[in-house]
Amino acid sequence: MGVTALAPAALAAGAAMSPGAAASADSSKKVRIGVVGGGFGASFQWHLHPNCEVASVTDLRADRRKRLRDSYRCDTFFDSLDQMLERACDLDAVAVFTGATDHYRHVEMCMNHGLHVISAVPACFSLEEAEKLKALKERTGLRYMMAETSYYRQATIYARNLFRTGGFGELFYSEVEYYHDRGDLQKLVDNKTSRFYAPDGSRTWRWGLPPLHYPTHSLGFTVGVTGERMRSVSALGWGSSHPWIDENQYSNPHWNQSALMQTDKGHMVRCNVFWLTAEEGERAQWFGDKGSLYMRKGGLHPAKQRERTHEAEELRIPDYLNSDMLPEPMRVSSGHGGSHTFLSAEFINALVEDREPAIDVYESLAMTVPGIVGHQSALKDGEQMKVPQFDKPA
Repeated sequence: MGVTALAPAALAAGAAMSPGAAASADSSKKVRIGVVGGGFGASFQWHLHPNCEVASVTDLRADRRKRLRDSYRCDTFFDSLDQMLERACDLDAVAVFTGATDHYRHVEMCMNHGLHVISAVPACFSLEEAEKLKALKERTGLRYMMAETSYYRQATIYARNLFRTGGFGELFYSEVEYYHDRGDLQKLVDNKTSRFYAPDGSRTWRWGLPPLHYPTHSLGFTVGVTGERMRSVSALGWGSSHPWIDENQYSNPHWNQSALMQTDKGHMVRCNVFWLTAEEGERAQWFGDKGSLYMRKGGLHPAKQRERTHEAEELRIPDYLNSDMLPEPMRVSSGHGGSHTFLSAEFINALVEDREPAIDVYESLAMTVPGIVGHQSALKDGEQMKVPQFDKPA
């Protein structure tokens, strides 16, 4: 498995270890974490980190509570997040993996209890929530991290190293994509409840979700490589008559949305998020005046790397999984292109080392907010709109 290739010097640069997920220094400190959300939240590796203990778990649904208990071998469980926060007095942090529209509310609950938080994506659902999240982090001084999987896909780690060592030259244009076809919208698929329905038959937050309100799997490939901020966006959308379109809580008319963004460095980013498409997965292409890098579709996948004066050639992504980027017990296969172990390790390492995580609140908002504004642009037939900034005070 690989990505596509430059010259030997550039390849060596891309093979260097990426900062931000390095194994923590030897320490006896234990981070006691609570996990809320037994769907996606059961697929991380907190229990494998030598400095972490899963101290309690919770979900509103009994079947998901059991899944969390089994996944993390944790016998301390609660029926709700409220109960966990009231009764579990010895927690240091909480992993919030609830429905996307609840992320800010649940993060606020946890941080107001003095707990560090990692949450699933997106970080927020409105500009008001973005402002509140930034203020919450700065008021409490606690750590916040967003679990953006594209940041730790193996090709992204390679691209980030390549950028930091100058292998792209000036990286002037990126194409970043997230395709997740809606699939079958029936209530039962393969005798399991569809992700669009709760067990009681009601529709979940996923029904009719505006595509660009879920932009981070795409923008993680740009913000997570160059650190640039999106300054303006113009977006278009496409929809068709269907209950998913005509009867959703967001008044969203689009299955698919595509945005053209400009960064604070004057560079271009084309960002796609599609829900109705004969395609699947996340991918990116990065174009520089010195070198370019191309990911193929799918998860951990080959890509192409090219220098202006050389033919493109296949290359192999370094084996980051089995490097000292991860504590040895965590060097296991995980979801979203191997990213889950890196996300788990980075959050725990940041707490042990008393530092901000790589995907801190400012990076998280930089990956989230442009999509919120992009959706508004798509509702206005592509009107170019300014993206407000939520960065660290000077």
